[in-house]
Amino acid sequence: MARPTPPASANWSWPGLPDEPTTRARSRWLPWLAGLALVVQLVALYLPGDAQGLIELPSLPGADKVVHLLLFAVPVYLFGRLTRRVGLVASAFAVHAVVSELVQWRFIPSRDGDVLDAVADLVGIGLAVALLILRQRPARS
Repeated sequence: MARPTPPASANWSWPGLPDEPTTRARSRWLPWLAGLALVVQLVALYLPGDAQGLIELPSLPGADKVVHLLLFAVPVYLFGRLTRRVGLVASAFAVHAVVSELVQWRFIPSRDGDVLDAVADLVGIGLAVALLILRQRPARS
């Protein structure tokens, strides 16, 4: 028995949604995601600490460094995709990584600057740049 084939006019997708995500649909969300990542980064970096350590991370070794890595990797990746000026974005965030640790050390109550946090920030920036460069390479046949 032959399988029935749907008519050519049949639409098998949800109404109002494209069959595949288009570049235009993806690019519409990119500025919002980049802005949200930047806001999260700024709040996390400049939120005042408390003397009792109530807003500290759980005592997982290296959790703080992973958070710092992600706080810089995600916005650099998103802004790099958005602007396509990876060098400029990476440079601006690298300066921000160092400045944020100095500001935490000197001006934010109950916070301290840490050289290893700045290193984790820079590693996150490097990972994002590497991903952006790999993404731009043409696929090998």
